[in-house]
Amino acid sequence: MHELEPLFRPTSVAVIGASAEPAKLGGRVLRNLISYGYGGHIYPVHARDAEVQGLPAFRSVAEIPGEVEQAVIITPAAAVEPALRACAAKGVRAVQILSSGFGEAGAEGVAAQARLVAIAREAGIRLIGPNAIGGISPPDGFFATFSSLMATARPAPGTIGVATQSGAFGSHIYAAATLRGLGISRAMATGNEADVDVAACIDYLAEDAGTSVICAALEGCRDGAALRRALLKAAAAGKPVVVMKVGSTEVGAAAAATHTGSLAGEDRIIDTVFRECGAWRAQSIEEMVDIAYVCSVGRMPPSTNVGIVTISGGIGVLMADACVERGLAVPAVAPEALARIAEAVPAAGGHNPVDVTTAVGGNLPVFQPVIEAVLDGARAGTILVYLSHIGRNGARFGPLAEALSRLRAAHPDRLLVCVMTSSPEIRLQLEGMGIPVFEDPTRAVAAVAAAAALRGLHARAESLPALSLATPLSITRGDEAEAKAVIAQAGIQILPERVCTTAEEAMEAASTLGFPAVMKILSADIPHKTDVGGVALHLADKPAVGTAFAVMMERVRREKPAARIEGVLIAPMLRGGLEVIIGVQRDPVFGPMVMFGLGGVGVELFRDVAFASAPLSRRRAERLIDMVRGARLLDGWRGSPALDREALLRALCNASLLGAEQDSLAGLEINPLLVMEQGAVALDALLTPRAV
Repeated sequence: MHELEPLFRPTSVAVIGASAEPAKLGGRVLRNLISYGYGGHIYPVHARDAEVQGLPAFRSVAEIPGEVEQAVIITPAAAVEPALRACAAKGVRAVQILSSGFGEAGAEGVAAQARLVAIAREAGIRLIGPNAIGGISPPDGFFATFSSLMATARPAPGTIGVATQSGAFGSHIYAAATLRGLGISRAMATGNEADVDVAACIDYLAEDAGTSVICAALEGCRDGAALRRALLKAAAAGKPVVVMKVGSTEVGAAAAATHTGSLAGEDRIIDTVFRECGAWRAQSIEEMVDIAYVCSVGRMPPSTNVGIVTISGGIGVLMADACVERGLAVPAVAPEALARIAEAVPAAGGHNPVDVTTAVGGNLPVFQPVIEAVLDGARAGTILVYLSHIGRNGARFGPLAEALSRLRAAHPDRLLVCVMTSSPEIRLQLEGMGIPVFEDPTRAVAAVAAAAALRGLHARAESLPALSLATPLSITRGDEAEAKAVIAQAGIQILPERVCTTAEEAMEAASTLGFPAVMKILSADIPHKTDVGGVALHLADKPAVGTAFAVMMERVRREKPAARIEGVLIAPMLRGGLEVIIGVQRDPVFGPMVMFGLGGVGVELFRDVAFASAPLSRRRAERLIDMVRGARLLDGWRGSPALDREALLRALCNASLLGAEQDSLAGLEINPLLVMEQGAVALDALLTPRAV
């Protein structure tokens, strides 16, 4: 049994703060438990009344005979701590605190909430809240919530699990699902998350046999590792997780010192974690419910190939465009399959979409051989069938329903979606067969695209590789020369270069290393050298080096008078290749994250970057490269030679391991790394020490 089972499916419940008035919050919880068929024992706890809403009441949980598995506390804030202590003494295993006035209410509330956590942990109690709205399990008739929705629309039993921090958010999900005719398995709003958070609820739902799809809503996350584990657990169980993440946090001043930090932000990081762990991030409640609908009524399709069968050419083109825009493939139907379609419907046209036109008339069963041909001829994982308003005509729809039922039985691994207006009876009939029904073609395509993506995300989801211990770094200066020495130890190639403090030293170094030369200011206080004139390129001879040294020193001291300047770096100048950026930033919640993209001064302008959790395996590094649009330049572009992808992969993996292993680093950045026909060399590097 999962440790959260007493929270979601208790065998007995005490309502502390129960009210005889159903309009009050404590009255609502009790009324819902009584009215909606909860089969366990219900124990109202009231300081004075001997009976509440027809049930015997108790002055304290201590007076309740027998075991109490869960308690719901909905009292004024001052009474919550004594009530929780009584629960601990009684041996209650799970407590929902629906009362407010704690962590969300200032310093005193924060301290009071900390005391609640200490009591619960000492007693082995799992705690929801405070400031929660309550949990439900419709298949068990368990509705321990004061949500106003329950007075007008009770969520039906189903297979969609819900975990959300915000009670109002969760209640709206229940309402949207109920209006769509979808059922809920278990749902929990976690409130302040003093103990149990959304990640723990996802972990439970991943094990729950009654849940097939998980919808989750997060405002923040305090334990990135736990969220990763929960999402990966759901993916391993084959359960789609659709997540909404709202709110944002500041990246922090140290992160802003690098391109990696300024381009990251919480949203990019959370997107990355969701993707890596097999979850889909929805942008609206409507989208979340649509995806849950497809995955619970239908299934995740086995491929991204889509076949479209329509009685309207225009709607077929609309859906085909929407498919391509969302990453689905609409392959042409093979000629032999087109011949089968022509035999069934001579007036049919198109290669995919296939337009059977209104010529099908009353011969609706003809859709079966047409769909069969498209399934085979396009190797389709999904078939979208546009039927206009046929679903509103019960008498006419019967033969088509039989044909669709036969298709569904013959192809249980494929996703079949009908797009049409329909009567409630016909919609329910099709859903009973496992066929989702949409009125809007574009919404249907969006939901199918997400379901197909989830299948792929599940296949690629994997835990992070274990770290090997390395010698801790000792960063003394924090300048480019030191940064390059460190990355070189990690196996990343650098150029031969010299640190020079005078013009004469710089001229001699350039002469030794070779012309043309590059000169860069050396200062830990100047992370972006080009902004202050701290880079000189194409220095062809000694006089050019000497002049550049004088000009650079004068300008940098004028632009950054307080900066500590160690001198300049002299290195030979390379031509050709592709400049990319590799960065590792330590996120406060999810740990080290690696960034890759096109490099140089345009990285923030074009923002063509992608993120992944560090450290990288080779396979994950390959996927990271492929997520960047400009990475196609690596394979040669309009006659340019292909570049050394293998060297780039090694550099990515080595940098990600270095950034992940070294606790003394808040981040590192290599910008640019020059990828050449043979090899990849770091032309600049920056280390950001971790604040102590």
